[in-house]
Amino acid sequence: MGRLCSPKCRLARIMGWLQIMLGGLVIVVSIASLFKFYNAGFFLHHEDICQHFYHVGDAYDGFDIRALNDRVGDVLDRMDKLQEKLEKTVQEMEKNKVDLGKTTMTRLEHKRFLEQEVIRPLYGAHIALRQIRLPQAEGIRNSTMKEEPLINTFVVEEIRKYITPKENRVGNTNIYGTERIYNTIGHACVLMKKELEEYMDYDIGSYCKDDWSLSQKLMVNGCDPLPRRRCLTRASKVYQKPYPINESLWRLPDDRNVRWSNYQCRNFQCLSSKNPKRGYSKCTGCFEMDKEKLKWVTNSSLPVDFLIRDVLAIKPGEIRIGLDFGVGTGTFAARMKEQNVTVVSTALNLGAPFSEMIALRGLVPLYVTLNQRLPFFDNTMDLIHTTGFMDGWIDLMLMDFILFDWDRILRPGGLLWIDRFFCNRKDLDDYMYMFLQFRYKKHRWAISPKSKDEVYLSALLEKPPRGI
Repeated sequence: MGRLCSPKCRLARIMGWLQIMLGGLVIVVSIASLFKFYNAGFFLHHEDICQHFYHVGDAYDGFDIRALNDRVGDVLDRMDKLQEKLEKTVQEMEKNKVDLGKTTMTRLEHKRFLEQEVIRPLYGAHIALRQIRLPQAEGIRNSTMKEEPLINTFVVEEIRKYITPKENRVGNTNIYGTERIYNTIGHACVLMKKELEEYMDYDIGSYCKDDWSLSQKLMVNGCDPLPRRRCLTRASKVYQKPYPINESLWRLPDDRNVRWSNYQCRNFQCLSSKNPKRGYSKCTGCFEMDKEKLKWVTNSSLPVDFLIRDVLAIKPGEIRIGLDFGVGTGTFAARMKEQNVTVVSTALNLGAPFSEMIALRGLVPLYVTLNQRLPFFDNTMDLIHTTGFMDGWIDLMLMDFILFDWDRILRPGGLLWIDRFFCNRKDLDDYMYMFLQFRYKKHRWAISPKSKDEVYLSALLEKPPRGI
């Protein structure tokens, strides 16, 4: 009888310890919340509160205190419910002591109980806590009252989180040339009324203006997807047929196949890394084919540089289609094409004709911003690769939305290749947590110094099966 009771007794002890741990976590969260509210000035006298918030630099003007309070309260409610559930389970076990010897809990049932009733709720509360960000003392640029009044018309918190502009983590302009990223459900078009009216002002059936840069500006700032137009898109007046596929992969295209009117350069040779006035900064040598040919196929002294052949060897014959999310001219897709793998490359024309370059090489450019939900169905991609684009400037909540979208389209057993992600050394733990939160299988994981204060992170992760 004693032997039969022992698994249940051990479970009861585990539940007891979990209650103690959860109680301690609730206390820590409560103290941390009180400390944050104290720093924000919530425990000052009424006149001091007014001075604290509105007189001294208006530091918190426009900050949604109610939303912050709701988020903290939501975490505490989750912890309370979990504790109540565990206590109720232990009480039921105590009432049914007599029957404990008749049945035993298998290890699989024990594992499922801990995963579904304990680990998942704790994980959700942990994520919510890590995403709480208070404004700095010097004030916030991410105001929702003055700059984005439409946000405050929504009641559902997840919608508000999604459409609130995400300011750059390091405070500088990002690769788009903006101070923040706008996620898209169309509301941002109202904030760009002048630009949108200019974009839609044309003669029906005639040629559109050469205004692709205006449309890209609207997209980058959240006015996306753009409305359709009834005008004819312009092309180069001297357009030539592209090179054959056996030549186009590793050859600069014909200059005549690009409209150069909105760039500093007027030909592909001008886009060389040797030209300081080329007009773009990312992907420094990506218009130089002799340099591009070396990527992902030659050995490097850095452990963060993975080779394509090593990655494909992990899943021989299984990697057929994928997405390259970054800034470049399609070289990763070109290398994968040589391995009979079809890769779609995201592209924006950020100072250079990246989209045209990818297409003229015989590859597929996907013209999307970082704001958009990817236009692929669930569980369809064998591989997602990202490099040179999403790095330490990105807001953690924005990154969370992006990573969940990547997880959505990546099939079970598919590979996520984080290639040379870099950030400040002090931020590495936060970003590593974002990548690891999905509990993917680690095939490769490497960190190397980039500079005194920055580090590289490369990882090759496999999405687990999640069948129900």
